[in-house]
Amino acid sequence: MSAPVRVVICDDQALIRTGLTTIVDAQPDLEVVGECGDGQAGVDLARELRPDVVVMDIRMPVLDGLEATRLLAGAGVEHPVKVLVVTTFNLDEYVYEALRAGASGFLLKDAPPDRLLHGIRTVAMGAALLDPDVTRRLVGRYAARIRPAEGTVQDIPLTPREMEVLRLIADGLSNSEIAAALVISPETVKTFVSRILTKLDLRDRVQAVVFAYRHGLVT
Repeated sequence: MSAPVRVVICDDQALIRTGLTTIVDAQPDLEVVGECGDGQAGVDLARELRPDVVVMDIRMPVLDGLEATRLLAGAGVEHPVKVLVVTTFNLDEYVYEALRAGASGFLLKDAPPDRLLHGIRTVAMGAALLDPDVTRRLVGRYAARIRPAEGTVQDIPLTPREMEVLRLIADGLSNSEIAAALVISPETVKTFVSRILTKLDLRDRVQAVVFAYRHGLVT
């Protein structure tokens, strides 16, 4: 058997932190190796323990989750740590910035346990996770704050089909949902996604969503 995914839980509310730890530790393939109640402690703990995933709250004392995420996963970090941001919907104004700071994805705190567990496993595997229930509302609501990129849509080096897939990614659709919408196989969607990320020099689906909004592909 492979080693379990090592997780650090960072949330300033002890009850939520305990609940998350209990849910994660109950899984045979996941293991909570540390927990803390503020962003600076989260950064220190992650640098010390090198977990596979940090589950990070946003609003915390000492150092908020946004800055903690930037220190762990932002541009220029030599050994980035995968961060899964959890938030309540009334804090959604911070989530876009968290994604830009390097987070591999986000979930709402009221998501069911199985979605949290799926999120941790997804991020640990190197994929990105955007909660499909809120992606369009969440990122789209703050799209006006995003500085438009220079150039035009015609400058984007994607085929029409790849552009279509990129727009659906930005709408929060999963690979299976994109496959159903375009009447193609999930394997074909995976190939399209891989090509899009390679052509645009993007790390993951999160960066693809940001790219799509910055270039006006979705509104």
